[in-house]
Formats: sequence, structure tokens, C-alpha cells
Amino acid sequence: MTNANLTYIATVLNSMIRMSSPILLAALTAAICNKVKVFNIGMEGTMMAGAFFSIVANYYTHSVLLSVLAGAASGLVISAINALCIIRFKAAATVVGMAMNTLMTGATAYLLYVIFGVRGVFTDNSLLPLPRINLPLIRDIPFLGTVLSNLTPIDYLAILMAVGMHIFLYKTVMGYRLRAIGINQEAARSLGTEVEKRQFLTVALSGTLCGLGGCALSMGSVTLFIQNITAGRGYMAMAACNMGNANPLGVLFASFFFGACQAVGNAMQNTSLKTQVTASIPYAATIIALIVFHLYRKNKAGRQKENRK
Repeated sequence: MTNANLTYIATVLNSMIRMSSPILLAALTAAICNKVKVFNIGMEGTMMAGAFFSIVANYYTHSVLLSVLAGAASGLVISAINALCIIRFKAAATVVGMAMNTLMTGATAYLLYVIFGVRGVFTDNSLLPLPRINLPLIRDIPFLGTVLSNLTPIDYLAILMAVGMHIFLYKTVMGYRLRAIGINQEAARSLGTEVEKRQFLTVALSGTLCGLGGCALSMGSVTLFIQNITAGRGYMAMAACNMGNANPLGVLFASFFFGACQAVGNAMQNTSLKTQVTASIPYAATIIALIVFHLYRKNKAGRQKENRK
């Protein structure tokens, strides 16, 4: 394999990691909500809020740190409202999640005009992007240096969060207690666990991950806000959570799959294929992957049933 081909592959892998980060952060949100038996499909709207308010904070404060904190805080607020409706008021999780997604799509479009006086897209020369990290020593390694070049702190944080969440859920006492809520709420309650309180805190705090995912979209590869900037990534995150069986490490690899599909779609824009075809690759891959994964699980369950007989 020539050096040119290796460089091209490394560039695509680098793009895959950057494309995976927002999906991974949202998928981890869905995964930990799943562990406490709360069906959260409001990641799309939560990411939208994080993307928008990080740009608002960026414009007015000119601080990357405050922008990231604003994105994370907005995600926490939206998820807290979502959790309150589902856990406290016993509203249907699907209805609440879809309502939140629709609400934030409309609210950000409205606030974009109210605050900045523009429609559709906002960008400004004063906006600061997320800093790029080039690790010492590793950046000088031919292939690996290209793969890990110019990644943002949120890109690294997303991967570390997946590993950290796995350790937390499966290797700590608090993680066991959270998973116990999802397995059997009554049993967890009998052990003195405040089920509703822990569910609320888990869903609300997990929203910070979605907010950071939105921040990665608006301040990562580009520094701007586009109406509907999430473009279905919240729903891809749900698919990644399902494919990864709500296990943080499984979610990590599933998110890499969807990130790779987006990276390949972007790379194929330089070919003779029409833009509509290349842009549809991630969405088509999502549908195909879910069908294949469903059939695999169905066949596996069938084999296990036969073995018990």
C-alpha cells in the first residue's frame, strides 16, 4: 500500500473520530438513561440547545471555556425538564421526547432571529473555535499522527467518557445501584434506593453530554450555527445505543460505525456521485444496520430458545 493511500485512510479515520464525537456523547446519554429505565429520545433537541447556546455565549463572552459550559448547562436544563415530565408527572416518554425535539428546533430558529437578526445561519469572525490538540511524540508517528491530528478536547473527552462510564456502571457500587433500578425498581426501592430521585439526577446530568455534543457540532469542524444543525444525529445516537446494547463500550464502537459512514459520505463528495446520494449514506447505513442487528438478535434469541429445549 502506497504512502498516499495510507495518508488518505488516516485522514478518513481522523474525520471518523470527529464525526463520531457528537453521536457518541448523545448515545452515552441514551445508554445511561436506559440503565435507570427511562426511555429518552430527546437527544436531538438537547444537542440543538447545546449547539445554539454555546454559540450565543461564544459571541458575547469570546471565551471557549464559557461557551462549552453554556452548551453543557443548556443540555442539563433541557434534560431536567424532560426528566421532570417523565418521572414526576408520568408523561409518555416518547411524546415528551418528540415534543422537546420539535420545541428546540423551533425555539432555536426563533431565537436565532431575535438575538442575531438572521435566519438559517449565523457566523461571525469573532467566534472562537474549540482548540485543536496535537499530542507530543504521537504527532510525529507517520500514520497514527495523522489519525489523531487536530482533534478537539471534546473528541478526546467523548472516548474517555465511554470508558469511564463503563467502569462506573460495572465496577462501582453506585453504578450497580443505578443498574439495579433498571433491572427491578421494586427490589432497588426495598434496599433503600431513592429510585425517582436517582432517575431524575441521572437523566438531568446526562444532558450535559448531549450539550457537549451540540457544542462539538457548532464549534468543532466549523464555528457557526445552522438551523437544524444536528441533522438527525440524536436519532443516530438512539440507533448506536440500541446496537451497543446500552453498554458504553458497545456504544463507542457503534458510534464509530456511524461516524465512519459520515466520513465516507463526505469523502465521496469529491467523486462523480451526486451530493444527495453521498449525504444520504449515513441515514441509509443507520436503517440497514438496525435491520441487520435486529435480525441477528432475533436469530440469537431463537438459537438460545432451542438450546433450552
